[in-house]
Amino acid sequence: MTTKKLNNHSVHGLKPDCLSFGEVLAQSFAVIAPTTIPASNLGLIVALAGNGTWLSFLIGLIGLIFVGININQFASRSASPGSLYSYIVKGLGLTAGVICGWSLVLAYLFTGMSVLCGLANFSSILIGHLGIHPSSITLLSLGAGIAWYAAYKDIQLSAMAMLWLEGITLVLISVLGVIIWSHTGFALDLPQLTLEGVTPGNVATGLVLVMFGFSGFESATSLGDEAKKPLKTIPKAVTGSTILAGLFFILMTYIEVLGFRSTGVSIVNTEEPLGFLSQQLGMGWLGQLIAFGALFSFFACVLGCINPAARIFFLMARHGLFHSSLGSAHSSNRTPHIAVTLCTFIMFLVPAVMSLFHIKLFESMGYLGAICSYGFLTVYILISIAAPVYLRNIGQLRPINVIVSVLAIGFMAIPVLGSVGIPGSTLFPVPEAPYDAFPYLFLLYLAATCGWFIMQRFRSPEIVISMQRGIDSIHAKFDKPTTPYGSSPVKAISLDPDDFE
Repeated sequence: MTTKKLNNHSVHGLKPDCLSFGEVLAQSFAVIAPTTIPASNLGLIVALAGNGTWLSFLIGLIGLIFVGININQFASRSASPGSLYSYIVKGLGLTAGVICGWSLVLAYLFTGMSVLCGLANFSSILIGHLGIHPSSITLLSLGAGIAWYAAYKDIQLSAMAMLWLEGITLVLISVLGVIIWSHTGFALDLPQLTLEGVTPGNVATGLVLVMFGFSGFESATSLGDEAKKPLKTIPKAVTGSTILAGLFFILMTYIEVLGFRSTGVSIVNTEEPLGFLSQQLGMGWLGQLIAFGALFSFFACVLGCINPAARIFFLMARHGLFHSSLGSAHSSNRTPHIAVTLCTFIMFLVPAVMSLFHIKLFESMGYLGAICSYGFLTVYILISIAAPVYLRNIGQLRPINVIVSVLAIGFMAIPVLGSVGIPGSTLFPVPEAPYDAFPYLFLLYLAATCGWFIMQRFRSPEIVISMQRGIDSIHAKFDKPTTPYGSSPVKAISLDPDDFE
């Protein structure tokens, strides 16, 4: 990277050029937190999609690959702490960018809240075996406090912690999965393969929580200032994290549903499905190792959500949308410390209030996870619309770009339909309460936040000028790549050894 680009990256005050490809990939993997789905959350999705859960994951994987291609049209050309917010402003204008920014803020914060509930719930179960029963609020505060310190102190420390914690647990779960499947003689599970008892509505509704499972695969785009070779490493991280997590989800879903079939116990009501299956095999010790690994994975996800949420607040504040203090970086740590503190406090506050109202942590995890999905779906649809518009504006639009955009939007429309339903329809029924209210609460949130922005535009027209200049300056920092991302998908995701330096 040239000196000129390094200096440009230092403009925001964040620590520049410090994260390798592995550490950037760890950011996306940490927010996806693939180990938490098979270790704890899978029953929530099976409750909605039944034997079609693996298909929901497959459809989600295919759709998000298309979304990732659209994201990488921007990520291969520019990078900033603003994640998809700055990309959508460039493609669709300021109002769409603000919708994206607020949607991302909600998505990352609610993902963090949901996973913080999972962290507290899982901690409670594990510590309970020792006869210790701390309150939910105590566990929530401990999880949030430790994650805050790591995010406040050093982005590189955060990334390395997430990389190792997630990687070790993935290996352990994969080993247990093979053992479970081998115990069945590597049987074919016909009820799953033939989608026994599954309707299109089941698959579509399950996709809502599948989006929660994949949520954050794009979060590496928030590390534009801090990544080494960001125009190469960030697109690779976006694509690689999606494919690896998706294949892992599909395989473990198939194995766990098959494994539970002969136990007489429903996976829907099991909060530690892998722990239960390991005990059935007489390998409870491996289940305990995975449980502790999943506990750390929950923590890594909370940390992984704080990082991008804080950086979006950080950049939006520098554009005049929030108080200027949120746009300041710590003088020695080079992190957006005030934004990190605010995000962490919000992530703790909402689950703590829900706990005071005696809503169980496991239930809170499902509710908050469903709500965050709407934020991600909104952003994924907007970025898929913005990509071809942006390419047309720079004179590089090709028919394949339009096709990828349409396919991405079509795939994202499936969980949207599943979350709303069609009144009176048996194929796409309206979800049960309280899930039926969540889409409308999200729309109220968007109406309030965007209404506030419109008022700000009228009261302070200079905000628009500041935002536009800020976004233009980000894109102006980078030279055009010699080959557009979409022209060679294989080349775009190939790995260079020096990416891991």
